[in-house]
Amino acid sequence: MHGVYDLKILAVDDEAALCGMIREILTQAGFRQVRTAGSCAEAQAAFAAFRPDAVLLDVMLPDGDGFALIQALRCERDIPVLFLSARDADADRLRGLGLGADDYIVKPFLPQELVLRLTAVLRRSYAAQLQSADSSLRLGDTVVDWGSGTVTRGGSAVQLTAKEYVLLRKLADNRGNIVTIDALCRAAWDEENFGFENTLMVHIRRLREKLEDNPSHPRWLLTVRGLGYKLAKEEAQ
Repeated sequence: MHGVYDLKILAVDDEAALCGMIREILTQAGFRQVRTAGSCAEAQAAFAAFRPDAVLLDVMLPDGDGFALIQALRCERDIPVLFLSARDADADRLRGLGLGADDYIVKPFLPQELVLRLTAVLRRSYAAQLQSADSSLRLGDTVVDWGSGTVTRGGSAVQLTAKEYVLLRKLADNRGNIVTIDALCRAAWDEENFGFENTLMVHIRRLREKLEDNPSHPRWLLTVRGLGYKLAKEEAQ
């Protein structure tokens, strides 16, 4: 296990369009392994073959219901399950939580709400495994210690600022993938890029000065023209 975004997610819903939307939301958020199923039978087959680390589960399915399915899945492996349902009656929520669901999200939901609640459940459920994976970031000979917010390179350590820390963490959580300017601005300022793009460029330049041997020709923190930035994987040359 490398980090929360490497965990495997299975979304089960009989609406193909909604499954596609969930996959898109999670993929854009940085999750690398997302699969979908449209029925209890498909979910059980995917559960066995894909071996997900968490399941997003609709209550109403064409060949059964999520309440029965969660019990069947939990007999095989005890993993986090979040219900996604248009049924918001208190009785349904209590039944789902009573069966051991880790959360109950009512449709329609905001994309960011889904990501935040899923991530919270994953971090809580896999805290021990994720702690060691999330404790540091290595970029060649440069090491970022998340606990202290320091960057060690060439035998000397420098401190990240609060904004640099947030931006680098967002890039690291999506390592190898493009993170858009909008996404970085939302992470650092909780706003879209309007009025922040030039400030973002300044922070990126300062981050490169701390991370790169040659900030003018970066190896790790790369610009993707017209889109955003990307933190290169270890095999970058």
